Amino acid sequence: MSQDKRVYFYDSTLRDGAQTQGVDFSTADKRTLSESLDRLGIDYIEGGWPGANPTDDAFFAELPKLKTAKITAFGMTRRSGRSAENDPGLAALLNCKANGVCMVGKSWDFHVDLALGVDRQEYLEIISDSVAYAVKRSPEAMFDAEHFFDGYKNNRDYALKCVEAAYEAGARWVVLCDTNGGTLPDEVERIVAEVAERIPGERLGIHCHNDTGNAVANSLAAVRSGARQVQGTLNGLGERCGNTDLIPMIATLALKTDFEVGMDARQLRELTAVSRLLDERLNRAPSRNAPYIGESAFAHKGGLHVSAVEKDPRTYEHIDPALVGNQRHVVVSDQSGRSNILARFREIGIEIDDHDPQVAALVERVKAREFEGYAYDGAEASFELLARRALGQVLEYFTLSRFRVMDDRRWNARNELVTESEATVTTEVAGQEVMTVANGNGPVNALDLALRKALVEIYPQLEDMRLTDYKVRILTPQAGTRAITRVMIESADSQGRHWTTVGVSANIIDASFNALRDGITWKLYQEGAKPA
Repeated sequence: MSQDKRVYFYDSTLRDGAQTQGVDFSTADKRTLSESLDRLGIDYIEGGWPGANPTDDAFFAELPKLKTAKITAFGMTRRSGRSAENDPGLAALLNCKANGVCMVGKSWDFHVDLALGVDRQEYLEIISDSVAYAVKRSPEAMFDAEHFFDGYKNNRDYALKCVEAAYEAGARWVVLCDTNGGTLPDEVERIVAEVAERIPGERLGIHCHNDTGNAVANSLAAVRSGARQVQGTLNGLGERCGNTDLIPMIATLALKTDFEVGMDARQLRELTAVSRLLDERLNRAPSRNAPYIGESAFAHKGGLHVSAVEKDPRTYEHIDPALVGNQRHVVVSDQSGRSNILARFREIGIEIDDHDPQVAALVERVKAREFEGYAYDGAEASFELLARRALGQVLEYFTLSRFRVMDDRRWNARNELVTESEATVTTEVAGQEVMTVANGNGPVNALDLALRKALVEIYPQLEDMRLTDYKVRILTPQAGTRAITRVMIESADSQGRHWTTVGVSANIIDASFNALRDGITWKLYQEGAKPA
């Protein structure tokens, strides 16, 4: 491996990513994500800020045992008026069990003057003292030059003095931060090249924010100019618009340049899984259009595209999706042709002759259903059931006799206004008519609970099934309250499977039931269940 081409990755998901609105990692989350990042081959994992909160303290008190990744702690340089040896914040940082520390400091004279109110020369001494002390006390010391690019453009000489002070004091990495995220790629490339004339590239890092949508591009520009450490987060988490997304950053450097990323082919195939693990821990749906690893990243909808991809995937794919652990996905919709249907059949394991008249019939069936409001490009499970039913491959596991849903809005004993839903479902299963009742926090929740209550005794495979997303779209808004409604429901189980089903009706509860029924039927078919 050529050392001058080796790029090191520094993941700050657990600290910078935790500053995302709505994100709150537990200690268990941090340990799980650290282990997955280690398996991926990330070089540095920033665990948090010792002394900042109980979660970070608990994490550093008992660090996970990793194979290669170094866990670093984040903190500040010493305060003005204190020595490095007697600064409480610096002591908390250096006394933790981390494999290294990363200290953040100012490099924009505007901040030194306004935010800190410290003499500029004194602040250079603060940087130098802090880094020199950390070098003695920690296995590895780094310096994050906050607001470096704004500082460089405002006062080039002072910004350079700040980073040179850290470098000369022994910092392993001096990281140039685009903290406000407003710098553009051409500026980053030029400025990093100028800094690299004073500080060797193998000691320079880049830390970008995505406020102009250029974080990945800026990081690539910095690497081209000599920086050899890239800081970022999984899925681009971070304050405001987020940080450099390490997923496309790693994939791009590994697959499209001659830089070395320190990861083998097996580890690169973990990119999709690691990205989705983070979303799973955050209980949110993965971004479908995320580069490289999104479900739509290698999805093909137009018939001409699918026909070409069937001949050679290079016609419409920039890489083999398997290289990053993703897969090709052929979408079935009203734009589909025979190629889409046949490709989709192969994906789901249906063997059928290319010239079978059932293929043409199914194409027309899909187009007719989508004209009615169904959308199979986002409801693959419902399409699979439609196809298998047309081919006589899916048996009925249960039939609905009737259902009724009631909402009760009232004042409770504590004088609180509450709304409760109750669903009554009558089904035929295992040759018997079964009536079940369930209460829920809404009509769809109550209907789902009542339906599975009727089935789970016969089909215990349904015990681990849960609904993870529910979307409603009004298809004919001009019809007002008589509008046709499309409901899409995403389900999941303990095996890590996710599947989406669709229902359409003028009645939102009826549309929801249709999607629920398909979701249950698909799960039972995948489990190999036999109709009782």
